[in-house]
Amino acid sequence: MKLNTPNKLTVARMIITPVFLAVMLWERLPHNYLAALIIFSIASITDAIDGRLARKNNQITDFGKLLDPIADKMLTTAALLGFMKIGLCNIWIVMIVLTREFVIASIRMTAAAGGVVIPANFWGKLKTVTQMGFTVVIMLLCEVYRYAPVVVGDLNIPDKLSLSNISNFLLWITAVLAAISGVIYIIDSRKVIDYTK
Repeated sequence: MKLNTPNKLTVARMIITPVFLAVMLWERLPHNYLAALIIFSIASITDAIDGRLARKNNQITDFGKLLDPIADKMLTTAALLGFMKIGLCNIWIVMIVLTREFVIASIRMTAAAGGVVIPANFWGKLKTVTQMGFTVVIMLLCEVYRYAPVVVGDLNIPDKLSLSNISNFLLWITAVLAAISGVIYIIDSRKVIDYTK
């Protein structure tokens, strides 16, 4: 199967994801968080570009509609797992987000089996954008806290503002958005899927 440019970018994002996670967790690599941040940003940019290209060049495909959300989930889930590994993400955040993703993936597969493609809703897109944005912020803070701790007078900011607390606060916001978008998706899916069969 020959892929168009938007779908190639989506596949590239999926390939980049494990590289991002490996660099993020490679503690012996100098400035690994900064390197991971750059890789994550590149992957996130492909997400913005592929959608625009698909709409601009009329290259929207069912394959792209299904694969693009999966690529997004791979990238954002990798970040969550990385943060959990280094103690910056509560396990319940991961549980909520992954449960939502599995449920939505199941609905998408059920719909696809019936020849119906259900695109991501506004709340789902907001969740993804927010999660990507907060991931960038958290990795930037990881880099700053490790290599350039902020000190104002006698106040050592890292000592007073726990990076773990900041990270968990931001990621709980994404967990709430994930739950909201998931519920809305389930409600919308009832319009095209007969769950009694």
